[in-house]
Amino acid sequence: MSSESRTSPVLDTARRAQDAAAALAPLPRTARDGALLAIADALVARTDEIVEANAEDVAKARAAGTAESVVDRLTLTPERVAAIAEDVRAVVALPDPVGEVVRGSTLPNGLELRQVRVPLGVVGIIYEARPNVTVDAAALCLKSGNAVLLRGSSSAYVSNTALVRVLRDAVESAGLPADAVQLVPGESRDSVKELMRARGLVDVLIPRGGASLIRTVVEESTVPVIETGVGNCHVYVDERADLDMALDILVNSKAQRPSVCNAAETVLVHAGIADTFLPRALAALKEAGVTVHGDAAWQRAGGAEVVPANEEDWGTEYLSYDIAAAVVPDLDAAVAHIRRWSSGHTEAIVTADTAAARRFVSLVDSTAVMVNASTRFTDGSQFGFGAEIGISTQKLHARGPMGLPELTSTKYVVTGDGHVRDAARRTG
Repeated sequence: MSSESRTSPVLDTARRAQDAAAALAPLPRTARDGALLAIADALVARTDEIVEANAEDVAKARAAGTAESVVDRLTLTPERVAAIAEDVRAVVALPDPVGEVVRGSTLPNGLELRQVRVPLGVVGIIYEARPNVTVDAAALCLKSGNAVLLRGSSSAYVSNTALVRVLRDAVESAGLPADAVQLVPGESRDSVKELMRARGLVDVLIPRGGASLIRTVVEESTVPVIETGVGNCHVYVDERADLDMALDILVNSKAQRPSVCNAAETVLVHAGIADTFLPRALAALKEAGVTVHGDAAWQRAGGAEVVPANEEDWGTEYLSYDIAAAVVPDLDAAVAHIRRWSSGHTEAIVTADTAAARRFVSLVDSTAVMVNASTRFTDGSQFGFGAEIGISTQKLHARGPMGLPELTSTKYVVTGDGHVRDAARRTG
C-alpha cells in the first residue's frame, strides 16, 4: 500500500504540508519575508516560554548523565534566542531564489524557453539535539517557498514543541498557512521510519547530525535524500609549503572549533620537510590541546606524547581535540590516502608550488578543496551564501554548503504563439 493511501499521524502531517506547499508556491517574496519577520518578533516576545520549555529538556539531559558539550548545544538562553531571531532577520535580507531564470533562449521556431527556480515542495529535516536548527531550517524553507516537516531528537522534544508552536502562530498571523511549519508527531523511531517512507508525500529529506543518523536515513529512506556533512577532512603540508603558514592553517583547521564537520581530522606531511615541520607541529598542536594519533614518523618525533595510529584512526571523524597524522613520500601518496579515507567533505593543501596545488585540486574529489586556507571555511556564511541548511557531500542536485538556491528545483516554462509540432518523419 502506498503512503498516499495509508493514514497515520505522521502521514496526515505530511498531507497537510503538501497542501501548505501548494499554497506557498505562488506567493510573492513580500509574503514569505513578512512571515519571517513575524517569526523573529515572536521569538523575542515569547522568549520566556521558549526558555522555560527548554529547561525541561536540559534537566532531563543532565539527569541522564549527558555530556556537558551536548547539554550546551541543547541549551537555549534569552541571549541565544535573541541571536536566533537575528539570524531569521538575516535570512529575510537574502536574495529570493524562487522565480530566478537559470537560463533562457528563443528557439529557432520562435518558442521562448525559460528554466526557472521553483520550491522543492515538502522538505523533511531529521536532526539531533540542536533546537536552533528548528528555527534555522524553518526560516530557510519558508524563504525558498517550501513547507517543512521537522523531526528533531527526543532529547529536545519539549523545546522543539514550544518553538514550532511559536513559529506556527507567527506564520499564521502573517497570512500564510500554519501547516507550512510542522513538527513530526511522536518521539519514537517509528515516526522517523514513517517519515523516511512517505514517498509521494515528502519531496526530499535532509538529515543533519552524526554519521549514524545520516547513514540510517540514506540507507533506509524511500524518500529522496540529500546526504549531508560527515567530515573526515585532511590538511596536506607539501614539500614547498611556507611552514609558518602551514602551522597556522593546521591549528585553525583542527582546534578553532573541533566539534564541527569542517574541522580537520588528519594531517599529512611530505617526507621532505618532516624533520623540520613535525617538531614544530607537535608543539603547536600540544599548545592548542590537541592529541596526535601518529604513524611511526610522528611517534619518533613526539615520543610518548603521540598515540600510535591504527587503521581506525584514518577513517575517524573525531569531532574532538584529536587528530590523525602521517608522513607521506609525495603529493600523489597524500592524494591516495585522501581518496581512500576521506568522506568527501573538505581537503586542504598548503604549498607555494602552483603546479602542486593544481594537481592536488584536480585529483582530490571532495566537496571543497582549499589551497593555502583552513578547512573551516567550508560554510555557507563564509562562502557568502548568508545561511545554509547543511553541507552536502553527495554529487546529485546539491554539493557543498546548501544555501537557498539548493532548496529549489527548476521547471521549464515554454511560451509560444499557437505553435504546434510537425509530425515526425518516418525513416528507414
